[in-house]
Amino acid sequence: MDGSLSSPLIPGAQAADAGAMVLAVPKGRILDELGPLLARAGISPAADYADEGSRRLRFETDDPALDVVRVRPFDVATFVAHGAAQIGVCGADVLMEFDYPEIYAPLDLGIGRCRVSVAEPADTAGADDPARWSRVTVATKYPNIARRHFAARGVQAEVLHLNGAMELAPSLGLSRLIVDLVQTGSTLSANGLVETETIAHVTSRLIVNRTALKTRPEQIGAWIARFRAALSP
Repeated sequence: MDGSLSSPLIPGAQAADAGAMVLAVPKGRILDELGPLLARAGISPAADYADEGSRRLRFETDDPALDVVRVRPFDVATFVAHGAAQIGVCGADVLMEFDYPEIYAPLDLGIGRCRVSVAEPADTAGADDPARWSRVTVATKYPNIARRHFAARGVQAEVLHLNGAMELAPSLGLSRLIVDLVQTGSTLSANGLVETETIAHVTSRLIVNRTALKTRPEQIGAWIARFRAALSP
């Protein structure tokens, strides 16, 4: 033994301090909208980055100081909060649901526009006054948002946490309402539901890990500046 002591690692610190920056981006619809913005920011990922059939999850870019990882939309915030990625693109709905203190969201990118809404079966919508409810059952992938929303109205929400197919829950007797992400409303309509209330309007944000912002301020600041310039008319 040489008598030297190794200091304990802060979670995420090793990832935040070493090697290339990692940008976490969401799979799916937002990936298509993000393409032109990345180009204007001077980021050109590998050719198979936008190929949903590609089995790769990490992609090099034309900048050796930046790699891109493609993950599920809900996972972008987790990757950034825990330092596996230093920057990311994340929907405001995910930030509302998880409310990670480790994340700073400096820019609204103006893409991925949609809303978090309450919906219920069309044949019962408006049948009684929601102001008189004391309890309600809700199916959603946003349990925290749903509970906070109804608690603010003095309503206790019994939440059924589903990761998909929320639209089936009312017709199969699982819940009275759903809280879900809505873009056009066509999926609701196809399943006999109507949107009765908008909880929040949603766009995608540039997010950064706060530890990385402190330990690599020049690099993080430069990327924020490049995205800000890409948003300019």
